[in-house]
Amino acid sequence: MTKYGQSVLLARRLIESGARLVQVTPIAEDPSKPNGGGWDVHEKCAESCRGWLMPILDQAYAALIRDLENRGLLDETLVCLVSEFGHTPKVNPAGGRDHWGNVFSIALAGGGIRGGAVLGASDRLGAEAIESPVTPADYLATVYHLLGFPPETTVRDIENRPIAISTGRVLRELI
Repeated sequence: MTKYGQSVLLARRLIESGARLVQVTPIAEDPSKPNGGGWDVHEKCAESCRGWLMPILDQAYAALIRDLENRGLLDETLVCLVSEFGHTPKVNPAGGRDHWGNVFSIALAGGGIRGGAVLGASDRLGAEAIESPVTPADYLATVYHLLGFPPETTVRDIENRPIAISTGRVLRELI
């Protein structure tokens, strides 16, 4: 019974009703908490993650996957858990972690993704990719592929210029 949990439940209901694309954005649960209660953990990262962020995310994400599976919708629904960037491997003086684009995690489920597959690894600090690095373009190419669009597809902008929907490679290791 959190705002995020209720948002994920609404997303599942929208999928059941035939919505083709649903995005759930994390909602700060308590603005009086560090970082406004949200994921931009520039201070008190460990306290925030252990205290409320991860428990809420874990429960909602697991429930969504279970619900979709129980309703026979997981195979046709691609669930992407993605952040906009990672966080620094070292804690700052405020006990937080700042923005870090070199390494971040994505979790994919359903919609053609092979369950239990893991791709890539970082160094022991989580600072740099050391095995099978994946770019944002690779992620997009994979999502487009699973949605039925070849990643080399082009669209036209308002001035009729061709724009590739992705310049990445499909991550076939996950399919």
